[in-house]
Amino acid sequence: MRRFPTILILAALALGLALPPLASARDNDIDKVNGSVQVDAGQQVGDVSTVNGSVRIAGGASVHEASTVNGSVELGDKAQASKLGTVNGAISLGSASRVSGEVNAVNGRIQLARGAEVGGRVENVNGAIMLDGAHVAGGIGTVGGDITVGADSRVEGGILVEKPNNGWFRWGNERKPVIVIGPHAVVQGTLEFRREVVLKVSDSAQIGPVKGATVEKFSGATP
Repeated sequence: MRRFPTILILAALALGLALPPLASARDNDIDKVNGSVQVDAGQQVGDVSTVNGSVRIAGGASVHEASTVNGSVELGDKAQASKLGTVNGAISLGSASRVSGEVNAVNGRIQLARGAEVGGRVENVNGAIMLDGAHVAGGIGTVGGDITVGADSRVEGGILVEKPNNGWFRWGNERKPVIVIGPHAVVQGTLEFRREVVLKVSDSAQIGPVKGATVEKFSGATP
């Protein structure tokens, strides 16, 4: 799996490692420690970050990057961002929201509501990834999480489930991830599985080549 540049920075913060100060900061950036951050509806700000707190971006608001350690990131309906990231927390994208770049999480689920769109890659290490009529242009990746590409969702860039890393980090999850491609969903690109998974694909879905797994077809709304 690709590296997680934003997530590694956040992980360093979580571990208490010293990081060099940013060379410059915009006047409308928001940085906080030990507390949550709220971006109000319609507001436009720069980078938003916190430690030990959540980031909530209300409907119609716009931010550059939003990140946290030990907290969730919530992007409201029709809100926009260039990148979202968290360590030890969930990420949720509201209806018709848009992220132009990547969405990264470590130890947290990622959920995209109907009409949500991500221009980059969506990936985590542990935690479910769920699309409900959403669009991901840069592919999906995980190590130990389940993936649901729900009905009418669309993914370009394929799917990658990486094997657990036995190096510095040990993800150590023996459970097989469950990958579901729902009715009328489309996954373009290779679906590659470097560990054992359960792969269930709707008979009305369209998918690319499959490596490392056997497709189990299903009919109806769910397997």
